[in-house]
Amino acid sequence: MPIASLRPTQLCVGRAEVQRRHADFSRDSPDDRRAYLRKKPVPMARNAAGLLWMVDRHHRLSGLFSLDPLASAFGYVALEVATTDLKASLSALHQRGWLYLYNGRGHGPLDPAALPNHLGELQDDPYRSLVWKLKQEGVIAPAPLIPFHEFRWGAWLRRRSLPPFSSMRLEPALPAARALARSTAASHLAGWQGL
Repeated sequence: MPIASLRPTQLCVGRAEVQRRHADFSRDSPDDRRAYLRKKPVPMARNAAGLLWMVDRHHRLSGLFSLDPLASAFGYVALEVATTDLKASLSALHQRGWLYLYNGRGHGPLDPAALPNHLGELQDDPYRSLVWKLKQEGVIAPAPLIPFHEFRWGAWLRRRSLPPFSSMRLEPALPAARALARSTAASHLAGWQGL
């Protein structure tokens, strides 16, 4: 399906990860890109009107969308919502915990109607970028079965004192973020590895 037709189930992404995905896709040939996307299908929810919401892969497909807005991806329908009503459809997703309703500044939860209509409208959350970097470094372990676990880490770090930083300039916050992520104060978060 065309990725431009997929509706996000979150309000924001970490721009650092999106840029990395963009760079990765730009180095691939079209055949390599297609083979990769075939191995990483997008889980989706579809309502009776045919609207599709992506339940995962927001960063990956945002990187591809920024490179090629006409690109397509593979996916599968994980949930059929038996209504044509937009509000009722979003309510069904929300009841399953499949919506992340905090914006790029951590404000929320917002009304599901605030969700963007396509990937190009996602906001940047620098704390989500910071968590992505910590995962890349092995400070935080993956927790693929915990929905939005990276955002939970980001929300936790947002409440700590860190030097000013941005998604494109993570370095000032990394030393403090590493120490915080390894501390016992973070032990309740999925992916915590300690010292």
